[in-house]
Parts: sequence; structure tokens; C-alpha cells
Amino acid sequence: MAGQENVFDVLSQRGFVAQSTDGNEIREHLTQCRTCYIGFDPTADSLHIGHLLPILALVHMQRAGHRPIALVGGGTGLVGDPSGKTEMRQMLTLEHIDANARALKKQLSSYLDFSQGRALLMNNADWLVGLPYIDFLRDIGRHFSVNRMLAAESYKARMETGLNFIEFNYMLLQAYDFLHLYSNWECTIQMGGNDQWGNIVAGIELIRRKARGAGHALTFPLLTTASGQKMGKTAAGAVWLGADKTSPYEFYQYWINTDDRDVHRFLKLYTFLPLGEIENSAGLEGHELNACKAVLAFEVTRIAHGVASATAAHEAAGNLFGRQLLPEDLLPSSGVPRQAGGEDASIPTTCIAVSRLKSGIAAFELFVETGLCSSRGAARRLIEQGGAYVNEERVVSFDQVVSAVDAHDGCIMLKAGKKRKHRIQPVE
Repeated sequence: MAGQENVFDVLSQRGFVAQSTDGNEIREHLTQCRTCYIGFDPTADSLHIGHLLPILALVHMQRAGHRPIALVGGGTGLVGDPSGKTEMRQMLTLEHIDANARALKKQLSSYLDFSQGRALLMNNADWLVGLPYIDFLRDIGRHFSVNRMLAAESYKARMETGLNFIEFNYMLLQAYDFLHLYSNWECTIQMGGNDQWGNIVAGIELIRRKARGAGHALTFPLLTTASGQKMGKTAAGAVWLGADKTSPYEFYQYWINTDDRDVHRFLKLYTFLPLGEIENSAGLEGHELNACKAVLAFEVTRIAHGVASATAAHEAAGNLFGRQLLPEDLLPSSGVPRQAGGEDASIPTTCIAVSRLKSGIAAFELFVETGLCSSRGAARRLIEQGGAYVNEERVVSFDQVVSAVDAHDGCIMLKAGKKRKHRIQPVE
């Protein structure tokens, strides 16, 4: 790990860390290759945006040379985590939990590299479901103080509405998970949402008592948007990571509609763009801030659904709602298709009816409509300065007419300056 930035510092600088065990100790611990884990409850057959932050934390760990474990809670899901809930979770059958766990395993595989043991996918049902109850109480339960458990935020918040005894066991089971992974896979770090702090600390204490070892904890902030809304919640319901539940286009639209106040923070949390570039984008407004939203939407969609789906969503959004110019000096490490390069699918495209093109459209209007110029005045100046082209031929006057006869190979290519291009696609 020599010469590489410590992943604890990376996560801290990007806003992932709400709480952790001693910062200096965990930073020193992470100077060598370690194994860490995060648990995912299989209460549905897809993860949603609320899970994206912990998934990306595991990706950061793997990128830094550590080994992540994605633990699907097939066993703990039969009990239900009371954390953050005002009432008991719906009890699911073992068959339902198993089906969801298999779906989540497949989904997590698109984020982490599980080849050759670089990351591990596990299901805690493998060691929890068959536990003898009396043996578990004698071996594990005796290490837990009921008074300390009731002081934990996850339990304390439920005391008024009622805490079921089956849920009361959840902390013991999660702590046992950490002990099992520590003992069998040398897993020394557990990460999770900030509401999991009590459960994670219980696991660290169990490792100390039973294995005479040391565990470490790191929790993430429970994110809300600037408007106070829970991340991933919309009027239509949850925003899922599964394309069959939330299409890549709908997913892209969720991020493109990010509150202005959240853009800078979300670029740090939900993309892998260099922090230096993200900091340079802080304080932008208007047109440039909208460009940052396009970068955010593209990058998160690319991570969740791949480059092809992200590009298609980006192009579809541009065609439907008008394209925002992406300045080339803004977040240059982004993979967003630029107004440059070969005439391929990455070139922004606007569809215009053939009937309209037959009548002819003034060049300056097209340059504004496609986003190559921000206003008619800017288009006029571009043309007067000789920087506007139609099919590589310079536009000689601002009111020069572009019509259907200008289509070459089924499209009309506009260019502003040397690099920014836009394709006009005639449609019936």
C-alpha cells in the first residue's frame, strides 16, 4: 500500500465518514491490505439508491487494494433490523428471503470484482439458520448487557411504539456475523449506516471478548437531500438500482434533477471523479451548474448501468429537453459524451421534423436550439467571427437558411469552433 493515499482519508474527504473508531488507529490499520464488510438486507429483490453509498464505499476499499465482503443478510433478514423503523418489519418467508438474496448477489457483482477472491459474496444464512438456540445463548448471549442494549439508539427509539423480542435479538446476530467473519476470513472492519453504530460496536466488543482481537468501525451519514427528503425517495416511490424496476433513463433523470445545493456534495459521494476537479466546480451557477448535474447524472448512471445505458439516457434527455453545453474545462475526467470526436453515437443529437426542415431554419436559431450557443446574440457573434459551420462549411451570414437539402448521409452536422459538434437528425 506504500505510496497510495490512505482509503480512510479518501472516504473522509469525500464525506463518507459519520463516525469511526479511533481515526489514527484505523488509518494505520489500513496501511496494509485488510478485509472489510457491509451487510445488505434482502427485503426486496433489488437494492435502491439508499444502498449506493455503502456499495461505493466497498468499491473505494477495493480500489485501494483491500478485500471487501458484501454480506447478504439471508439469516438476519428472517429477524428484521429494528434500526430506523417505527414498527416491526414485515416477516418474510425463508423462500422469499432466499430468492431476494440470490438477486442481490447478482446485482452486487456489477459493482465489485469478485474474481480470484478480490471480493467475497456471502449470505449469513449459511451460519445463522442452523445455530442451536441454547448453545448460542450460552456462548454469545452471556456477553451482552440488556441495559447497554436498551441504551442503543436503534432500540431506544422503538421503546415507545414497542420492541418485539425477535427484533431484540438482532444486535446479537449482527455482532455474531462480525465475529464469524473475523474468525474465518480475517475481517477486521465493519462499515454501515450511522444507525448501525450500536450494532457494529457490539460486534467489536464480542470480538474482543471471544477472540481477544480488535475490530474497527466506520459509519456513513444517513443522507437526505437539501430539501430534507430521504435519498432515493420520489413521489413515484423508491429509485431502484435494478433496471427492471427503475429504467436507466428514469435513474438518470433522478440525478439530473438534483437540488442545486446538493450537486457538489453528491459529486464527491457518488462519482469517482478526482476531488481536485470537483472542488474546482464548487460555487458554479446557472448554465455551468446544470452542466455539473449532467456530469453527475451520467457518472452515477454509468456506475449503476454501464456506459451504453448512461450514454443512451444522456442522449435521450438532450433530445427531449434541450442540451446543455458541457464546457471542456469542467470536470474533464468525466466520461460524459462531449461535443467533439468522430461522428458516432456520442455526438449530441437533436431530432427535427422533416416538414420543418423543408421550410428552412435560420442558422442562428439552430445553434441556439441545439445548445451550441446560449443565446441569439451569442450565435450571431459566433457566425460573424467565422466560428459556425454546417457540414464543415462556414456559415457566412447569421440568417443563412439550413434546410433538408443540407442533410448528408441522413443528418446535418453543426459545429461551433473547432471541437463542439451537434447532429441534426431529420425525422418524419
